[in-house]
Amino acid sequence: MQFIDILKSSSTSAVRTYESGPQSSINSADTLGSSSTTSPQDEDSVPMPIVLIDQDSDPSATIVQLSFGDRLGALIDTMKALKDLGLDVTKGTVSTGASIIETKISITRMGRKVENPDMLERIRLTIINNLLKYHPECSEKLAMGEAFGIKPPEKKLDVDIATHIEVIEDGPKRSLLYIETADRAGLLLEIIKILSDINVNVESAEIDTEGLIAKDKFHVSYSGAALNDSLSLVLVNCLRYYFRRPETDEDSY
Repeated sequence: MQFIDILKSSSTSAVRTYESGPQSSINSADTLGSSSTTSPQDEDSVPMPIVLIDQDSDPSATIVQLSFGDRLGALIDTMKALKDLGLDVTKGTVSTGASIIETKISITRMGRKVENPDMLERIRLTIINNLLKYHPECSEKLAMGEAFGIKPPEKKLDVDIATHIEVIEDGPKRSLLYIETADRAGLLLEIIKILSDINVNVESAEIDTEGLIAKDKFHVSYSGAALNDSLSLVLVNCLRYYFRRPETDEDSY
């Protein structure tokens, strides 16, 4: 789900955009927001933390959208953590509407969109780690909160119930793979590995973490064409088999 759709529907929305040169460092990103505006009546209600990595909207940059109700401030420490990964922010937008503050940033590495799956997963986990550090109350809403938060989720999701996988033809040359499942560390890397093992090519992706749930979209192809029914079935079965496996490696966090 695109956050901006929520914000556009608000009659009180406001958007601020900040741009810098293509080689600008994240050190200048302290202008990307304001302090938290949590009201006293909302303190007991923990909002849904959402991290979306969008590879489709901009051909030259990776777009990261982040929201946690109205509790996010300037995210300076998150920006510095991303800089430590060798990344640059070329543009930032803060949108305010109703009870949601959304930060959207454009990220590049060496002046180009981030394509490496390992780096995309490191970006996702870095942002979630910073959420847990500076907003510890969100731990009950995140899968990583079980191991590293002050309060783990009240109950773990049943993988079979939470998992939905669909392959849809998206023209003659590619298919859309939609995955919704319980979030876990290393999830993106394992999905990419499974796709690679059966020679399915990933053309673009949207990585969406909504609380305990991962909602990912991949435009995929096989030998330059959309996936046929047989290959789609193999792919779905491989993914379901992986999702049912117990988590054994927490080092990815």
